[in-house]
Amino acid sequence: MARIAIRPAYHWAAARSSAPRYDDDMRSPTQFLAVNAPPVTQVGGETMTHAGQVALARSSEPMTHATNRTSRYRILLVAPNAYPVMGGLETHLHEIAPRIARAGFDVTVLATDRTGQLPSRETVNGTSVRRVRAWPPKRDYYFAPGLYPIIKNGPWDLVHCHAYQTLVPPIAMFAAIRANIPLVVTFHSGGHGSRVRNRFRSVQLGLLRPLLNRAARLIAVSDFEAQRFPRQLRIPSSKFVTIPNGAAMKLAPDDTVSIENPSLILSIGRLEWYKGHHRVIAALPQVIKSVPSARLRIVGEGPYEADLRRLAATHGVADRVEIRSVDPTDRDGMARLLASAALVTLLSEYEANPVAIMEALAMRRRVLVADTSGLSELAQRGLARAIPLESAPELIAEAIVDQLSSPPPPAFDLPTWDACASRIVDLYRDVLAGR
Repeated sequence: MARIAIRPAYHWAAARSSAPRYDDDMRSPTQFLAVNAPPVTQVGGETMTHAGQVALARSSEPMTHATNRTSRYRILLVAPNAYPVMGGLETHLHEIAPRIARAGFDVTVLATDRTGQLPSRETVNGTSVRRVRAWPPKRDYYFAPGLYPIIKNGPWDLVHCHAYQTLVPPIAMFAAIRANIPLVVTFHSGGHGSRVRNRFRSVQLGLLRPLLNRAARLIAVSDFEAQRFPRQLRIPSSKFVTIPNGAAMKLAPDDTVSIENPSLILSIGRLEWYKGHHRVIAALPQVIKSVPSARLRIVGEGPYEADLRRLAATHGVADRVEIRSVDPTDRDGMARLLASAALVTLLSEYEANPVAIMEALAMRRRVLVADTSGLSELAQRGLARAIPLESAPELIAEAIVDQLSSPPPPAFDLPTWDACASRIVDLYRDVLAGR
């Protein structure tokens, strides 16, 4: 493998003012990746300068990262999105950030804003959150050049990058490496609605390998990821650690309304074809033959909604299918919905460690999943029933009916967010001790 050369980024002159400046001799993130592979930033025709020139700025006094100190270690959690955007990754951040802070670290979350409507700085759940603009606003390969100077010039003692699927992670990883800041990466891998993009994921990982190989630790959220990525990336498995997501969901203490509806089926997840909502719709006519009152609620939003509505009409079950999301910030509302469901399904092609399903298990819901990726682990642990991904509608219906008639599951011994954060804190301390 070609060795990555890290060059000094700036030339300092005493006569210069402290105003930020751009150094033309600085290698851009694209040039860095080009040492080992074609630039990551060719995705979708975007380049590192498409959204505006990268502000590789620094004051005339270089920032140092102290080793002899009495202050708290400063941790920067970098992710494509953060609260109030909520999905599995964002829920993960929302849960672990305040817990890491309570363990004695100074925590900042750095994310992007594609809308231009979110505050650039705020405090959420007791944790400082910073946001920078990202472009293009309606693509998931969005690019945020403002991340680089915040990471590169900041006082951070450790940078923890979450996910790898957008153009955010390569900027974050590159900036941490250039600043000689210890780097930790959690994969949070997932599927995509585009088959082309899914095929490109392995190429994308290969392009990111030089950066990932420089990380101090790589975190998998499931055994599936821990087995897949060392082999695919050709990085020693000793650099990987598995820290699963927590499971936290409960009704508000004063909530007495939510009673299980024995006929309500939920299919949870973003409205993309790979999430498998269409499989449950196709099985619903057969389910109704055995359970005449059966209804399906698809919980999510996304570009596949119109297709799902047409499919429901084609199968003659449009009056039995409701497609409606829950406000991602309304945790009590989501708890009530889960409590009312007799069965929660996720017949997805790819999931690493789905937070929504963990929340359903925390609510003691029956769960039916596809026997694939990280979902298979849930079945192997006895937490869910799994069926082959490409099962015929009749077989899916049979499994749904069987689940609807089965007794509620027991209270499982599930991983908690406290345990998840505690293991991350231990990992941080190990990394920082070995600087």
